Amino acid sequence: MTQIRHAGTAELRIGDKTLSLPIVEGSEGERAIDIGDLRTETGLVTLDYGYKNTASCKSAITFLDGECGVLRYRGYPIEVLAENFRFVDVAYLLVHGQLPSQEERSRFSELLNWHSMIHEDMRHFFYSFPEHAHPMAILSAMVVSLSTFYPELAQNSPEEEIDMATTRLLSKIRTIAAFSYKKSIGEPFVYPRHDLKYCANFLNMMFSSPVRPYEVKPEVERALNVLLVLHADHEQNCSTSTVRLVGSARVNLYAAVSAGICALWGPLHGGANQAVIEMLEDIQRDGGDVKKYIERAKDKTKAGHAPLYGFGHRVYKSYDPRAKIIKEVYANVLKAMEERDPLLDIATELEERAMADNYFLERKLFPNVDFYSGLTYRAIGIPKSMFTVMFALGRIPGWIAHWREAMSDPEFKLQRPRQIYVGPLRREYTPPKPAKPARRGRKAK
Repeated sequence: MTQIRHAGTAELRIGDKTLSLPIVEGSEGERAIDIGDLRTETGLVTLDYGYKNTASCKSAITFLDGECGVLRYRGYPIEVLAENFRFVDVAYLLVHGQLPSQEERSRFSELLNWHSMIHEDMRHFFYSFPEHAHPMAILSAMVVSLSTFYPELAQNSPEEEIDMATTRLLSKIRTIAAFSYKKSIGEPFVYPRHDLKYCANFLNMMFSSPVRPYEVKPEVERALNVLLVLHADHEQNCSTSTVRLVGSARVNLYAAVSAGICALWGPLHGGANQAVIEMLEDIQRDGGDVKKYIERAKDKTKAGHAPLYGFGHRVYKSYDPRAKIIKEVYANVLKAMEERDPLLDIATELEERAMADNYFLERKLFPNVDFYSGLTYRAIGIPKSMFTVMFALGRIPGWIAHWREAMSDPEFKLQRPRQIYVGPLRREYTPPKPAKPARRGRKAK
């Protein structure tokens, strides 16, 4: 990991005391005030709702510049990776820190194929879930159950054991995801094939059936590779921070990733692309009145306001670089499928109107990755209930990379945030008086 460098000091004045705090700087020039000694020296803590101003760790995995619309994995621009590499290559890059050589790629692909099956006893778990159980619930439960079938990693495990565990999870997650979908629609499971690559194998397990073989179109396989690459990591987001937080208790990889899956499930995080599709469908049912929904998003009254899903981002204050790539991929998929999505015209008009409206431009509410990713999954044939599962499938390499990085960081500690208590002051407890015994009635003469 690149070492952080010191870049001066900041002074914090509290009453008549002045505290000198070091300023540290990362490899891309990001600067932070190190407040590690703040409470020890002053008795104070910081209050930062949502951690908008707090860096929780040092990381060498992903660089994100929201103001300039920059996203890089291990130094490589996301545009270069999406254009030139498959998801398996990018997964290797995130987990191992470098792009694979030809020999490493072949070995990695061989291991992914070898570990693609899940333990046969795990098949019976799927049958225990209720009918129409949400695929995300099944996915999180099945991932954590992997720790009961495969040995947990000791804290000081050899590197080859860690490599095996991470490869096993990367491979099996796609089989579990496809099985969870088949379970939700009541169709028989389709096993992975040794002759198909990672994304093609997943598509076949999703859509093939005993009565209808599935033909994997190259354009669709390419689109899925790009989608997974674009979702593979995104710095310290909610689910990645959850993996690090849970992992800081030194739980096994499967438990930490299962926690990340549950965090991703939330509509404010991984469920946003489903919300985009539902919004576009609402507009379609409403006669395609895009202007009406634009005005509702601008309405500041609680009664009339409705958010415009797929616009704006917690970090990006410019056009999300991933959204630009997915928009082009979506058009290529529609062309390959020889279909015309009725939601395309609505989405196009919505983007054009929003980007011509000062309300959105002044607030830097540009299209984000969710705006076109859901449309692309829909064009491939993946149902809305599986959108967040697809997000999880792509994010697995990032979660693994962050878990591994945290485990090997000598400065990493059990994460335990502080709080500012605003409850009642000390209360005194007064025991209730004993109840008086009931009066006995007079005996009859």
